[in-house]
Amino acid sequence: MRILLSILVMMGVVSLSACNTVRGIGQDIEKAGESIQKAGSK
Repeated sequence: MRILLSILVMMGVVSLSACNTVRGIGQDIEKAGESIQKAGSK
């Protein structure tokens, strides 16, 4: 569980640094949510 949380935090940091607009932030958050859902279904 700690590894998954660490990966998600790292992805979040990279995603937030890569987006330049509010729309980009929304898309990045949506992708992170999808990743969490996929991890939860496994």
